Amino acid sequence: MLQLSPAISQNKLIRNIIFDFGGVICNIDFKLSELKFKELGFKGFDPSYSVEDQEDVFRRLEGGKISVREFIDNLKKHLKPGLSDDEILTAWNAMILDIPPQRVRLLEEVRKSYRTFILSNSNEIHYHKYQGDFKQHFGYQSFEELFEKTWFSFQIHLQKPSKEVFEYVIRNGNLNPSETLFIDDSIQHVEAAATVGLRTYHLQAYEEITGLFEQSP
Repeated sequence: MLQLSPAISQNKLIRNIIFDFGGVICNIDFKLSELKFKELGFKGFDPSYSVEDQEDVFRRLEGGKISVREFIDNLKKHLKPGLSDDEILTAWNAMILDIPPQRVRLLEEVRKSYRTFILSNSNEIHYHKYQGDFKQHFGYQSFEELFEKTWFSFQIHLQKPSKEVFEYVIRNGNLNPSETLFIDDSIQHVEAAATVGLRTYHLQAYEEITGLFEQSP
């Protein structure tokens, strides 16, 4: 059985683990989408760039506040004319890389000892990309087979680092915060989780989640 290493658990009782997705389980590279959109004519593309009425269209998609159709139509205003929806979706998905097999094997083992969950700021387009890759490479129909529950921001209409999203997952997952570890690669998300009593671990860029666990005696 795999257990959190004592250095991570700090010898505290941990029954539940909430994983971030992008950057923790799935490798991502925002620069790849930036380069693709530049090729399509979007000058100054950035996932935090406001393109409509000073509102962040990327955050709105991530929060489930606009549809995929509205997102594509919004981007078309800033791209070369005549582009297809598929070309735009391909550029947007370029940032999604791989889920290394060793991480999936780890998660398969960890769920035998802990209740496991995903909490991710993500959008509908990337979600379907994740699910398709996951099914193709590992044979699962969905993430729900590997985790007890998954919370994606576009589905629950809440986003990290708001306090509300962490309060929501505690209620929805029936979790005791003091027995729950949240692992994320963004320090602002980790700091926000700590304010509601969750135990936290900030995964550094040089770290691998497989290194947080060890075989139990």
